[in-house]
Amino acid sequence: MSIPREPYLSDVSDDEWALVAPYLTLLPEDASQRTPALREVFNGCGTSWKTGAPWRWMPNDSPPWKIVDQQAQRWLRAGCFEALAEDLRVILRLAAGRPAQPTAAIIDSRTLRSTPESGARGAYDGAKRKKGSKLHLAVDTLGHPPHTTSPSHASCSETSLNWLLVPNSL
Repeated sequence: MSIPREPYLSDVSDDEWALVAPYLTLLPEDASQRTPALREVFNGCGTSWKTGAPWRWMPNDSPPWKIVDQQAQRWLRAGCFEALAEDLRVILRLAAGRPAQPTAAIIDSRTLRSTPESGARGAYDGAKRKKGSKLHLAVDTLGHPPHTTSPSHASCSETSLNWLLVPNSL
């Protein structure tokens, strides 16, 4: 039996865990592959994400960094966080008395300044007179982001903004 540890500030509360657990459960709870508890793995992710510390600097009483990193990659590949963000956006829209799907959007972009270490992805933005990576953001009228694209990962063509151009495509 392991000794219970003191919670970190980055650990999720019981209410937060009840919200995110259904999105993160990729295998049954009794699966033989699940040695550390899923909540502890998620808390390990939170420690790294909130502090900005590398995976290898995980606290000793957290699950091994390699397990936390691999599970985070599985969650990202499975789209767990996108599904959670989408459902939260719908819930917030319904709570504000709006339809679940937005009918209008606001599009903006910004350039994140880069350094020489950024390499080829840091290009010059002539409109803003900055060198960096351009980030495009579309938000609904309540300010909730339905989609985020970056030219380094996806082109900002008509297809990437298709949900804005086609009526009722949401």
